[in-house]
Amino acid sequence: MDKVQPRILPGFMELLPEDQIAFNKMRDTIREVYESFGFLPQDTPVIELSDVLLAKAGGETEKQIYRFMKGDNDLSLRFDLTVPLARYVAQHFGELTFPFKRYQINKVYRGERPQKGRFREFYQADIDCIGVDELDLIYDAEMPAVIYNVFKKLDFGAFTIRINNRKVLNGFFSELGYSESIADILRIIDKIEKIGADSVKEELAELGVSASAAEKILSFIGITGSNDEKIAALKACGVENELFLEGVDELEKVIGFMRDFGVEENYFAIDLSIARGLDYYTGTVYETMLNDHPSMGSVCSGGRYDNLTEYYTNKKLPGIGISIGLTRLFYQLKEEGLIKSGEASLAKVLIVPMNPAHMSSALNAARLVREAGKYCEVYYQDKGMKPKMKYANKLGIPYVAIIGDDEAASGSVMLKNMESGEQELVKAEDLAGKLL
Repeated sequence: MDKVQPRILPGFMELLPEDQIAFNKMRDTIREVYESFGFLPQDTPVIELSDVLLAKAGGETEKQIYRFMKGDNDLSLRFDLTVPLARYVAQHFGELTFPFKRYQINKVYRGERPQKGRFREFYQADIDCIGVDELDLIYDAEMPAVIYNVFKKLDFGAFTIRINNRKVLNGFFSELGYSESIADILRIIDKIEKIGADSVKEELAELGVSASAAEKILSFIGITGSNDEKIAALKACGVENELFLEGVDELEKVIGFMRDFGVEENYFAIDLSIARGLDYYTGTVYETMLNDHPSMGSVCSGGRYDNLTEYYTNKKLPGIGISIGLTRLFYQLKEEGLIKSGEASLAKVLIVPMNPAHMSSALNAARLVREAGKYCEVYYQDKGMKPKMKYANKLGIPYVAIIGDDEAASGSVMLKNMESGEQELVKAEDLAGKLL
Protein backbone atom coordinates (compact mmCIF):
# COMPACT_ATOMS: atom_id res chain seq x y z
CA MET A 1 0.00 0.00 0.00
CA ASP A 2 1.42 3.40 -1.02
CA LYS A 3 1.81 5.85 1.85
CA VAL A 4 0.58 9.45 1.66
CA GLN A 5 3.27 11.99 2.44
CA PRO A 6 2.26 13.82 5.65
CA ARG A 7 2.20 17.55 4.88
CA ILE A 8 0.13 20.72 5.25
CA LEU A 9 -0.65 23.59 2.89
CA PRO A 10 1.75 26.55 2.85
CA GLY A 11 0.53 29.46 4.94
CA PHE A 12 -0.68 27.44 7.92
CA MET A 13 1.15 27.43 11.27
CA GLU A 14 1.50 24.14 13.14
CA LEU A 15 3.53 24.08 16.36
CA LEU A 16 5.32 21.48 18.43
CA PRO A 17 4.06 21.17 22.03
CA GLU A 18 6.70 23.43 23.61
CA ASP A 19 5.86 26.24 21.16
CA GLN A 20 2.12 25.60 21.44
CA ILE A 21 2.37 25.99 25.23
CA ALA A 22 4.18 29.33 24.76
CA PHE A 23 1.54 30.42 22.21
CA ASN A 24 -1.30 29.47 24.56
CA LYS A 25 0.27 31.44 27.42
CA MET A 26 0.50 34.49 25.18
CA ARG A 27 -3.13 34.07 24.09
CA ASP A 28 -4.26 33.59 27.72
CA THR A 29 -2.42 36.75 28.82
CA ILE A 30 -4.25 38.76 26.16
CA ARG A 31 -7.58 37.18 27.09
CA GLU A 32 -7.08 37.89 30.80
CA VAL A 33 -6.34 41.57 30.16
CA TYR A 34 -9.36 41.88 27.86
CA GLU A 35 -11.61 40.33 30.50
CA SER A 36 -10.13 42.53 33.26
CA PHE A 37 -11.54 45.56 31.40
CA GLY A 38 -15.02 44.02 31.25
CA PHE A 39 -14.99 42.73 27.68
CA LEU A 40 -17.25 39.73 27.17
CA PRO A 41 -16.26 36.56 25.27
CA GLN A 42 -17.70 35.98 21.82
CA ASP A 43 -17.39 33.12 19.34
CA THR A 44 -18.91 33.23 15.86
CA PRO A 45 -19.09 30.48 13.22
CA VAL A 46 -16.05 29.90 11.02
CA ILE A 47 -18.44 29.39 8.09
CA GLU A 48 -20.91 32.15 7.20
CA LEU A 49 -23.44 32.56 4.40
CA SER A 50 -21.59 34.30 1.57
CA ASP A 51 -24.18 37.01 0.94
CA VAL A 52 -24.05 37.96 4.64
CA LEU A 53 -20.29 37.82 5.03
CA LEU A 54 -19.52 39.59 1.76
CA ALA A 55 -22.08 42.39 2.08
CA LYS A 56 -19.29 44.98 2.15
CA ALA A 57 -16.43 43.02 0.61
CA GLY A 58 -14.91 43.84 -2.72
CA GLY A 59 -11.62 44.14 -4.56
CA GLU A 60 -8.68 42.28 -3.04
CA THR A 61 -10.67 41.16 0.01
CA GLU A 62 -13.22 39.26 -2.07
CA LYS A 63 -10.44 37.63 -4.11
CA GLN A 64 -8.95 36.21 -0.89
CA ILE A 65 -12.16 34.64 0.42
CA TYR A 66 -12.37 30.86 0.75
CA ARG A 67 -15.79 30.36 -0.86
CA PHE A 68 -17.56 27.12 -1.77
CA MET A 69 -20.93 25.52 -2.41
CA LYS A 70 -22.41 22.85 -0.15
CA GLY A 71 -25.67 21.66 -1.56
CA ASP A 72 -27.67 24.79 -2.36
CA ASN A 73 -25.78 26.93 0.15
CA ASP A 74 -23.16 29.49 -0.96
CA LEU A 75 -20.71 29.54 1.96
CA SER A 76 -17.51 31.37 2.92
CA LEU A 77 -14.90 31.14 5.67
CA ARG A 78 -14.69 34.29 7.78
CA PHE A 79 -11.77 36.53 6.71
CA ASP A 80 -11.78 38.74 9.82
CA LEU A 81 -13.70 39.02 13.09
CA THR A 82 -15.24 42.45 12.48
CA VAL A 83 -17.77 41.51 9.79
CA PRO A 84 -19.10 38.58 11.87
CA LEU A 85 -19.35 41.01 14.81
CA ALA A 86 -21.46 43.37 12.69
CA ARG A 87 -23.79 40.54 11.68
CA TYR A 88 -23.94 39.32 15.31
CA VAL A 89 -24.84 42.74 16.74
CA ALA A 90 -27.51 43.37 14.10
CA GLN A 91 -28.99 39.89 14.58
CA HIS A 92 -29.00 39.95 18.41
CA PHE A 93 -29.56 43.69 18.93
CA GLY A 94 -32.59 43.20 21.19
CA GLU A 95 -30.75 40.70 23.40
CA LEU A 96 -27.53 42.68 23.99
CA THR A 97 -26.71 45.35 26.57
CA PHE A 98 -25.15 48.51 25.16
CA PRO A 99 -22.48 49.74 25.11
CA PHE A 100 -21.63 46.19 24.06
CA LYS A 101 -18.04 45.29 24.93
CA ARG A 102 -16.81 42.04 23.42
CA TYR A 103 -13.58 40.21 22.71
CA GLN A 104 -12.98 37.38 20.28
CA ILE A 105 -9.78 35.37 19.84
CA ASN A 106 -10.27 33.02 16.90
CA LYS A 107 -8.89 31.86 13.58
CA VAL A 108 -9.67 33.62 10.31
CA TYR A 109 -8.88 32.63 6.72
CA ARG A 110 -7.49 34.53 3.74
CA GLY A 111 -6.42 32.89 0.51
CA GLU A 112 -3.50 35.22 -0.13
CA ARG A 113 -0.04 34.26 -1.33
CA PRO A 114 1.79 32.93 1.76
CA GLN A 115 4.99 34.76 2.64
CA LYS A 116 7.33 34.76 5.58
CA GLY A 117 5.24 35.89 8.53
CA ARG A 118 1.98 35.99 6.54
CA PHE A 119 -0.52 33.18 6.83
CA ARG A 120 -3.69 31.88 5.21
CA GLU A 121 -5.03 30.70 8.56
CA PHE A 122 -4.26 32.84 11.58
CA TYR A 123 -5.54 33.91 14.98
CA GLN A 124 -6.80 37.44 15.57
CA ALA A 125 -7.37 38.81 19.05
CA ASP A 126 -9.98 41.57 18.80
CA ILE A 127 -11.90 43.80 21.17
CA ASP A 128 -14.66 46.21 20.22
CA CYS A 129 -17.09 48.44 22.05
CA ILE A 130 -20.35 49.23 20.23
CA GLY A 131 -22.76 52.01 21.19
CA VAL A 132 -26.24 52.99 20.05
CA ASP A 133 -26.39 56.37 18.25
CA GLU A 134 -23.29 57.59 20.15
CA LEU A 135 -20.30 56.29 22.06
CA ASP A 136 -18.48 58.37 24.68
CA LEU A 137 -14.93 59.50 23.86
CA ILE A 138 -13.56 57.83 27.00
CA TYR A 139 -13.83 54.50 25.18
CA ASP A 140 -11.25 55.87 22.72
CA ALA A 141 -8.87 56.13 25.67
CA GLU A 142 -9.79 52.74 27.11
CA MET A 143 -8.51 50.96 23.98
CA PRO A 144 -4.88 52.19 24.34
CA ALA A 145 -5.13 51.47 28.06
CA VAL A 146 -5.90 47.86 27.16
CA ILE A 147 -3.03 47.80 24.64
CA TYR A 148 -0.70 49.22 27.31
CA ASN A 149 -1.64 46.54 29.83
CA VAL A 150 -1.41 43.72 27.28
CA PHE A 151 2.10 44.56 26.12
CA LYS A 152 3.35 45.39 29.61
CA LYS A 153 2.28 41.91 30.72
CA LEU A 154 3.65 40.21 27.61
CA ASP A 155 6.95 41.95 28.41
CA PHE A 156 8.58 42.02 24.97
CA GLY A 157 10.43 45.26 25.67
CA ALA A 158 9.62 48.94 25.17
CA PHE A 159 6.71 49.82 22.89
CA THR A 160 4.93 52.94 21.65
CA ILE A 161 1.21 53.36 21.05
CA ARG A 162 1.01 55.83 18.15
CA ILE A 163 -2.26 57.74 18.14
CA ASN A 164 -3.95 60.13 15.73
CA ASN A 165 -7.44 61.27 14.73
CA ARG A 166 -8.75 60.96 11.17
CA LYS A 167 -10.77 64.18 11.61
CA VAL A 168 -7.53 66.10 12.07
CA LEU A 169 -6.14 64.75 8.79
CA ASN A 170 -9.38 65.07 6.83
CA GLY A 171 -9.93 68.62 8.07
CA PHE A 172 -6.38 69.67 7.28
CA PHE A 173 -6.51 68.36 3.71
CA SER A 174 -9.90 70.01 3.18
CA GLU A 175 -8.41 73.32 4.37
CA LEU A 176 -5.72 72.94 1.69
CA GLY A 177 -8.44 72.49 -0.94
CA TYR A 178 -8.05 68.75 -1.50
CA SER A 179 -11.28 67.45 0.04
CA GLU A 180 -11.93 65.31 -3.05
CA SER A 181 -8.51 63.63 -2.84
CA ILE A 182 -8.30 62.88 0.89
CA ALA A 183 -8.34 59.07 0.51
CA ASP A 184 -5.61 59.17 -2.16
CA ILE A 185 -3.44 61.58 -0.13
CA LEU A 186 -3.80 59.37 2.94
CA ARG A 187 -2.76 56.30 0.98
CA ILE A 188 0.39 58.09 -0.12
CA ILE A 189 1.44 59.54 3.25
CA ASP A 190 0.69 56.20 4.89
CA LYS A 191 3.72 54.88 2.94
CA ILE A 192 6.18 57.54 4.12
CA GLU A 193 8.13 55.19 6.41
CA LYS A 194 8.58 52.71 3.55
CA ILE A 195 9.31 55.00 0.59
CA GLY A 196 10.62 58.22 2.19
CA ALA A 197 9.64 61.90 1.91
CA ASP A 198 10.97 62.46 -1.63
CA SER A 199 8.94 59.60 -3.07
CA VAL A 200 5.88 60.85 -1.20
CA LYS A 201 6.33 64.28 -2.83
CA GLU A 202 6.59 62.65 -6.26
CA GLU A 203 3.39 60.64 -5.76
CA LEU A 204 1.55 63.69 -4.42
CA ALA A 205 2.64 65.63 -7.50
CA GLU A 206 1.29 62.88 -9.75
CA LEU A 207 -2.00 63.20 -7.86
CA GLY A 208 -2.11 66.91 -8.67
CA VAL A 209 -1.04 68.25 -5.29
CA SER A 210 1.02 71.44 -5.70
CA ALA A 211 4.62 71.55 -4.50
CA SER A 212 3.77 74.11 -1.81
CA ALA A 213 0.83 72.05 -0.56
CA ALA A 214 3.02 68.93 -0.50
CA GLU A 215 5.56 70.78 1.64
CA LYS A 216 2.79 71.85 4.02
CA ILE A 217 1.53 68.25 4.24
CA LEU A 218 4.99 66.86 5.04
CA SER A 219 5.64 69.62 7.55
CA PHE A 220 2.27 68.96 9.16
CA ILE A 221 2.64 65.18 9.59
CA GLY A 222 6.21 65.75 10.82
CA ILE A 223 5.26 67.96 13.78
CA THR A 224 7.57 67.02 16.66
CA GLY A 225 7.72 67.53 20.42
CA SER A 226 5.93 66.11 23.43
CA ASN A 227 2.29 65.13 23.18
CA ASP A 228 1.22 68.44 24.76
CA GLU A 229 3.54 70.37 22.44
CA LYS A 230 2.00 68.65 19.41
CA ILE A 231 -1.51 69.56 20.59
CA ALA A 232 -0.35 73.17 21.08
CA ALA A 233 1.17 73.18 17.58
CA LEU A 234 -2.08 71.90 16.07
CA LYS A 235 -4.06 74.61 17.84
CA ALA A 236 -1.60 77.27 16.67
CA CYS A 237 -1.33 76.21 13.02
CA GLY A 238 -4.14 78.51 11.89
CA VAL A 239 -6.46 75.88 10.42
CA GLU A 240 -10.09 76.98 10.86
CA ASN A 241 -11.76 73.88 9.38
CA GLU A 242 -14.51 72.71 11.75
CA LEU A 243 -13.73 69.00 11.36
CA PHE A 244 -10.04 69.67 12.04
CA LEU A 245 -10.81 71.59 15.25
CA GLU A 246 -13.16 68.82 16.39
CA GLY A 247 -10.43 66.24 15.79
CA VAL A 248 -7.82 68.23 17.74
CA ASP A 249 -10.25 68.59 20.65
CA GLU A 250 -10.95 64.84 20.62
CA LEU A 251 -7.26 64.02 20.45
CA GLU A 252 -6.51 66.25 23.44
CA LYS A 253 -9.33 64.73 25.50
CA VAL A 254 -8.30 61.16 24.64
CA ILE A 255 -4.71 61.89 25.71
CA GLY A 256 -6.01 63.24 29.03
CA PHE A 257 -8.17 60.17 29.65
CA MET A 258 -5.25 57.87 28.77
CA ARG A 259 -3.24 59.50 31.54
CA ASP A 260 -6.17 58.94 33.91
CA PHE A 261 -6.14 55.25 32.91
CA GLY A 262 -2.50 55.12 34.05
CA VAL A 263 -0.88 54.83 30.63
CA GLU A 264 2.67 56.10 31.13
CA GLU A 265 3.70 59.04 28.95
CA ASN A 266 6.72 57.30 27.42
CA TYR A 267 4.49 54.53 26.05
CA PHE A 268 2.33 56.66 23.74
CA ALA A 269 2.85 59.41 21.20
CA ILE A 270 0.69 61.52 18.87
CA ASP A 271 1.76 60.64 15.32
CA LEU A 272 0.07 62.68 12.60
CA SER A 273 1.19 60.30 9.87
CA ILE A 274 -1.02 57.48 11.15
CA ALA A 275 -4.07 57.07 8.90
CA ARG A 276 -5.31 53.44 9.25
CA GLY A 277 -8.37 51.92 7.55
CA LEU A 278 -8.75 54.54 4.84
CA ASP A 279 -12.39 53.78 4.06
CA TYR A 280 -13.38 52.60 7.52
CA TYR A 281 -12.04 54.57 10.51
CA THR A 282 -13.52 57.99 11.16
CA GLY A 283 -11.98 59.26 14.41
CA THR A 284 -9.25 58.09 16.77
CA VAL A 285 -6.77 55.61 15.25
CA TYR A 286 -3.89 53.62 16.77
CA GLU A 287 -0.81 51.67 15.79
CA THR A 288 1.52 49.99 18.27
CA MET A 289 5.21 49.42 17.59
CA LEU A 290 7.87 47.46 19.48
CA ASN A 291 10.62 50.09 19.78
CA ASP A 292 13.55 47.70 19.32
CA HIS A 293 11.92 45.84 16.42
CA PRO A 294 10.52 48.43 13.98
CA SER A 295 10.73 45.98 11.06
CA MET A 296 7.83 44.06 12.62
CA GLY A 297 5.51 46.96 11.83
CA SER A 298 2.35 47.55 13.85
CA VAL A 299 1.65 44.74 16.34
CA CYS A 300 -1.74 46.09 17.42
CA SER A 301 -3.91 48.58 15.57
CA GLY A 302 -7.46 49.86 15.32
CA GLY A 303 -9.67 52.88 15.75
CA ARG A 304 -13.15 54.40 15.82
CA TYR A 305 -15.75 53.82 13.12
CA ASP A 306 -19.12 55.51 12.60
CA ASN A 307 -21.47 52.66 11.86
CA LEU A 308 -20.53 49.03 12.29
CA THR A 309 -23.75 47.50 11.00
CA GLU A 310 -24.72 49.77 8.08
CA TYR A 311 -25.00 46.77 5.73
CA TYR A 312 -27.37 44.87 8.05
CA THR A 313 -29.62 47.42 9.80
CA ASN A 314 -30.67 51.07 9.74
CA LYS A 315 -29.70 51.53 13.38
CA LYS A 316 -26.67 53.75 13.89
CA LEU A 317 -24.14 51.73 15.91
CA PRO A 318 -20.79 53.53 16.25
CA GLY A 319 -17.90 51.62 17.73
CA ILE A 320 -14.22 51.45 18.47
CA GLY A 321 -11.92 48.45 18.37
CA ILE A 322 -8.40 47.10 18.20
CA SER A 323 -6.91 43.90 16.80
CA ILE A 324 -3.76 41.89 17.47
CA GLY A 325 -2.69 39.54 14.68
CA LEU A 326 -1.73 36.85 17.17
CA THR A 327 -0.29 34.21 14.82
CA ARG A 328 1.82 36.72 12.90
CA LEU A 329 3.01 38.37 16.13
CA PHE A 330 4.00 35.04 17.68
CA TYR A 331 5.88 34.03 14.52
CA GLN A 332 7.74 37.35 14.36
CA LEU A 333 8.64 37.27 18.04
CA LYS A 334 10.02 33.75 17.62
CA GLU A 335 12.06 34.91 14.62
CA GLU A 336 13.44 37.83 16.66
CA GLY A 337 14.35 35.52 19.55
CA LEU A 338 11.93 37.23 21.95
CA ILE A 339 10.04 33.98 22.56
CA LYS A 340 12.00 30.93 23.59
CA SER A 341 10.61 27.42 23.39
CA GLY A 342 9.42 26.66 26.87
CA GLU A 343 8.57 23.49 28.70
CA ALA A 344 7.32 20.54 26.69
CA SER A 345 4.87 19.52 29.44
CA LEU A 346 2.42 21.34 31.68
CA ALA A 347 2.79 18.75 34.45
CA LYS A 348 4.72 19.77 37.57
CA VAL A 349 5.23 16.20 38.67
CA LEU A 350 5.35 12.76 37.06
CA ILE A 351 3.99 10.10 39.41
CA VAL A 352 5.78 6.81 38.82
CA PRO A 353 4.53 3.48 40.25
CA MET A 354 7.41 1.01 40.49
CA ASN A 355 5.14 -1.77 39.20
CA PRO A 356 1.44 -2.29 38.33
CA ALA A 357 0.63 -3.26 41.95
CA HIS A 358 1.25 0.39 42.95
CA MET A 359 -1.02 1.93 40.31
CA SER A 360 -3.93 2.47 42.70
CA SER A 361 -1.68 4.47 45.03
CA ALA A 362 -0.33 6.46 42.07
CA LEU A 363 -3.80 7.35 40.83
CA ASN A 364 -4.86 8.40 44.33
CA ALA A 365 -1.79 10.64 44.68
CA ALA A 366 -2.54 12.20 41.27
CA ARG A 367 -6.13 12.90 42.31
CA LEU A 368 -4.94 14.72 45.44
CA VAL A 369 -2.48 16.83 43.42
CA ARG A 370 -5.15 17.82 40.88
CA GLU A 371 -7.68 18.62 43.60
CA ALA A 372 -5.08 21.04 44.99
CA GLY A 373 -4.99 22.80 41.60
CA LYS A 374 -1.63 21.48 40.35
CA TYR A 375 -0.99 19.68 37.06
CA CYS A 376 0.45 16.18 37.15
CA GLU A 377 0.88 13.09 35.03
CA VAL A 378 1.04 9.37 35.87
CA TYR A 379 3.40 7.02 34.00
CA TYR A 380 1.13 4.09 33.18
CA GLN A 381 3.41 1.78 31.21
CA ASP A 382 5.05 -1.14 32.97
CA LYS A 383 8.69 -0.38 32.18
CA GLY A 384 11.94 -0.07 34.09
CA MET A 385 12.97 3.05 36.01
CA LYS A 386 15.38 4.26 33.33
CA PRO A 387 12.75 4.89 30.59
CA LYS A 388 10.48 6.49 33.20
CA MET A 389 13.16 8.99 34.23
CA LYS A 390 14.09 9.59 30.60
CA TYR A 391 10.45 10.45 29.86
CA ALA A 392 10.38 13.03 32.68
CA ASN A 393 13.71 14.52 31.55
CA LYS A 394 12.70 14.79 27.91
CA LEU A 395 9.51 16.67 28.81
CA GLY A 396 11.28 18.83 31.39
CA ILE A 397 8.95 17.77 34.22
CA PRO A 398 10.59 19.24 37.36
CA TYR A 399 9.61 16.50 39.86
CA VAL A 400 9.17 12.74 39.87
CA ALA A 401 7.14 11.08 42.63
CA ILE A 402 8.14 7.41 42.96
CA ILE A 403 5.87 4.85 44.63
CA GLY A 404 7.33 1.51 45.67
CA ASP A 405 6.21 -1.06 48.26
CA ASP A 406 7.13 1.07 51.30
CA GLU A 407 5.59 4.25 49.86
CA ALA A 408 2.35 2.45 48.88
CA ALA A 409 2.07 0.95 52.36
CA SER A 410 2.53 4.32 54.11
CA GLY A 411 0.49 6.46 51.69
CA SER A 412 3.61 8.37 50.66
CA VAL A 413 5.80 9.11 47.64
CA MET A 414 9.54 9.50 47.26
CA LEU A 415 9.73 12.97 45.68
CA LYS A 416 12.77 13.65 43.51
CA ASN A 417 13.80 17.13 42.35
CA MET A 418 14.98 16.47 38.80
CA GLU A 419 17.27 19.51 38.75
CA SER A 420 19.06 19.08 42.09
CA GLY A 421 18.65 15.30 42.43
CA GLU A 422 17.48 15.71 46.03
CA GLN A 423 14.89 13.25 47.35
CA GLU A 424 12.49 13.32 50.30
CA LEU A 425 9.66 11.16 51.58
CA VAL A 426 6.36 13.04 51.36
CA LYS A 427 2.81 12.10 52.37
CA ALA A 428 0.56 11.87 49.30
CA GLU A 429 -1.77 14.54 50.68
CA ASP A 430 1.20 16.94 51.12
CA LEU A 431 2.67 16.36 47.66
CA ALA A 432 0.99 19.33 45.92
CA GLY A 433 2.40 21.73 48.52
CA LYS A 434 5.96 20.63 47.71
CA LEU A 435 5.67 21.51 44.03
CA LEU A 436 7.06 24.94 43.14
